[in-house]
Amino acid sequence: MVREFTPQDKELYMEMASEFYHSPAVLHPVPDAYFERTADEALASDAYAQIYMLEYEGRPAGYGLTAKTFSQEAGGYVIWLEELYIRPDYRSRGLGSEFFSYVENKYEGKAARFRLEVEEDNVRAVSLYKRLGYKSLDYVQMIREC
Repeated sequence: MVREFTPQDKELYMEMASEFYHSPAVLHPVPDAYFERTADEALASDAYAQIYMLEYEGRPAGYGLTAKTFSQEAGGYVIWLEELYIRPDYRSRGLGSEFFSYVENKYEGKAARFRLEVEEDNVRAVSLYKRLGYKSLDYVQMIREC
């Protein structure tokens, strides 16, 4: 089951975000304070970030995080599927597909594009995303930290 994030989920979300950022699915860990900032932003408004809790048979199984931007190239809103973390005991039970379906239905007719990033060696995730119709972009992504 996928549901909206509530204030009561904050500590659990932060615990799972820490699990995710200490896994091979990411390039490097980030400070725990970032998880709190993200939770606070999602609780304040859905303008930039939205968190979703994933449950399996009533138990916390993971979370998803989306962010919204506007793209001239895409011709409208882009929903970034920022993170999808499913705890190991709950993988391969359809939660990833359920999360994508939930978000895509929520933004049907409102979003011009859905976009995500994935580590190339995260074979299971890449397989899921391809199966759901996602394809690679030939962009080199560059950043400048502030």
